[in-house]
Parts: sequence; C-alpha cells; structure tokens
Amino acid sequence: MPWPGTCPGPCRPARLGSMPTTERLRALIAHELPSLIALRRDLHAHPETAFEERRTSEVVQRELAAAGIEHRGGLARGTGVLAHIAAAGERATALRADMDALPITEATGAAWSSTIPGRMHACGHDGHTTILVGAARVLAALGREGRLPHPITLVFQPAEEGGGGGRHMIESGALDGSLLGPPVERIMGLHCWPWLETGAVALRAGPVMASADEVKIAVHGTGSHAAMPHTGRDAVLAASAIVVALQQIVSRTLDPLDAAVVGISSIHGGTAGNVMPERVELLGTMRTLRESTRTEVKERIERVATNTALAHGCTATVAFRDGYPVTVNDEALTELAGRQLARAVGSANTRTMPAPVMGAEDFSYYGQRVPACYIVLGTCREGAPVHPLHSPHFDFNDDAIATGVMAMCAMALAPTN
Repeated sequence: MPWPGTCPGPCRPARLGSMPTTERLRALIAHELPSLIALRRDLHAHPETAFEERRTSEVVQRELAAAGIEHRGGLARGTGVLAHIAAAGERATALRADMDALPITEATGAAWSSTIPGRMHACGHDGHTTILVGAARVLAALGREGRLPHPITLVFQPAEEGGGGGRHMIESGALDGSLLGPPVERIMGLHCWPWLETGAVALRAGPVMASADEVKIAVHGTGSHAAMPHTGRDAVLAASAIVVALQQIVSRTLDPLDAAVVGISSIHGGTAGNVMPERVELLGTMRTLRESTRTEVKERIERVATNTALAHGCTATVAFRDGYPVTVNDEALTELAGRQLARAVGSANTRTMPAPVMGAEDFSYYGQRVPACYIVLGTCREGAPVHPLHSPHFDFNDDAIATGVMAMCAMALAPTN
C-alpha cells in the first residue's frame, strides 16, 4: 500500500519537451487563481501556530493529492509536508513555504478573519502556503506536458515563527533525497513585503536577513535599605550602566558598514521602593549579518556586562539562546533567479533590495546546506495604509498571489549547470 499521505500509483518523469513560455505560465496561473484566492482566505480564517498546523497540513496534502502530486506528511514533529514532482535528472530544485500563524488577536475586520481567538496570520504565511500550492499545480501541469527540466521538491514547513521548523524539516530528510525524489541541489523561497508595490519582487545576493539571538544578563549585587546604599552593592545601578555600555558595542567597536543590533528590551528587579534588590535581570536581542560578527558581538557583550558589573561592585552572568543564523543568498543562484524573474514579471518589476533586513528567518538553515535564494514579494495596496508584518491589521493581499506563483515557477524552472 502507498505511504500515508502520498498519491497512489507510480509517479514517473514525463518526457522532456520544450520549455514553457511566460504566456503559458500566465494562462495556467489565471486558471488556478480563483480557487487559490479561496484557499488563501480559508487558511487565513483557520490560523494555526508553530507545530500545531494540523488542519493546514491536511489541507495542503489534500491539494497535492488532487493535483496528483506525490507527497508525504507528518514531518518535522508532525505537521510538515514534503512533495515531489518527477522529471529527468539526478538533482532536484526545491521551493519552500512556511505555514504557521502567530499568537495575535486579529483586527482586520475582513470577512475571512480568524475564527480562532488569539491566533491570526499576521505575517502572510497563509499567502506563502497558497502560492506554493499554486506553483505545485502549475509545475505538475508542466510535468504532464513534459516541460519540466528537472525534478521539483516542494517544502511546506511548520513553525517558522521561532520554532525552527526549517531545521526540523532538514532533519526529517527534506533535502537529502531519503524521503522523496533525488537530493536537492538548490532551494528558493519568498516572503510577502507590504512596503513593496504589488506586482514587484526584490532580491539581493549575500546576507539578506540577520541572525537573531536572545541575550540574558543576570546582575548580582548585595541587597540593602535604599536609605543606606553604602551598606550594599546596587544591582539596579550596575544593570543600568550595563544597558548604556552595551550600546557602545555597535557604535564604537564594529565597522560602521557591518550592521548589527544590540538591544535590551526587558529589565526586572526589585519589589519595593525602599529596598535595593540583590538581583536584576536584563533580557534583549542581538542581530548580525555575518557569522564572524555574531561571534564577536557575543564576546563583547559578555566582556562589557561582566566588567561593568565589577566596576560597580557586582557580578554578572551572561547567557545566550541561539536563534536563527544569517540568511545568505547564494551569489550565482541569485543572479540566475534575477534573470528568470525579469523575464517572468518584467525587468521594471524586478528590483534589487537596497539593504539586508535585520529581521530573521529560518530559511537560513536551508542555505547552510545548499545554495539558496530568498526573495521578497510586493503586497502593498495602492492608496491603502501599510500595515507592517505582525500587525493585528495585516492581511495578505490576494492581488499578489499571481505574481508570487509566477515568481516561484520561474525560479523553479531556472536551468541548472
């Protein structure tokens, strides 16, 4: 019997014919668009957070089965889905989408608003999932026509929002060919971008999104009566000095052209106005665009915190919780993707990102294994206010679905060496 979650029967590569034209892609996408809009709104109305995307996973698998696409579910702690479209070749090109929502109460007022209290798709992953389903349908149709130049792997991953779902998908075998199809030789993905007009895409080679690590500093002093501070060691004063001193790391010890962020966003200590506490805890974040800078900033944070505390007669312990690494776009693949996108959506609509983004993405894990290219997709509505990602007012713009599907298909069809 077939593996649960796969399409029945053999899936053999079709004989390769001529490459599809842009007009053919547009026709296939236009045919799928009404049902894709309905799918996106259904996913939006039923948001599920990290590793809880059970319904979303089932919907994706149902869509893949309907398109006759071989797939496997139950990956990455239960909700990840991997799919394969066969074609001639020993290496696959992969496309990836994230599926999870956020713990936010929706305030869009849309008819398809979240039906789950305290959960919403505020980062556009409903759109990403829909776009990859659309690309799957189009690429499967091209496969039946014998127009796929190489095998295609589709990665529907859970838990991008802090859960490291990309790493879990890799550990499940999404890239190594142990589950479906041949090993992956390159991977592409996209993220909606409400600051870029609909119909446009943007990309850049090199670092495109930052690493993100959590910083926790515990400052230990000696408690005393606030009226007699000389009898203790003021942990609050030491912690305050540490917060200020940390800002010198970026401004005075790093190359001004090497972007980084060090920020303390939470301070906890003390319970009364006339009691100096023994312990103050600082919690913050650090972001960098190079692994070497990431290591250097960690070392400097520890040095600044411990020495500043000592200067105030206190001690400090520093702990880091590593988050996502830097997302790096492979230079050659990004150049190739840019040419494909210019043909597909127009050179005027294919932009260069002026700078990396200091947000983080677990797409970075894929790029540590194979050449990767991560682009942004414009979703700005003309004349409408721009609601940022993670806003309770954010809603993916359905007018961007067609461009997103076209972009994913164009990148997937890019020739290999």
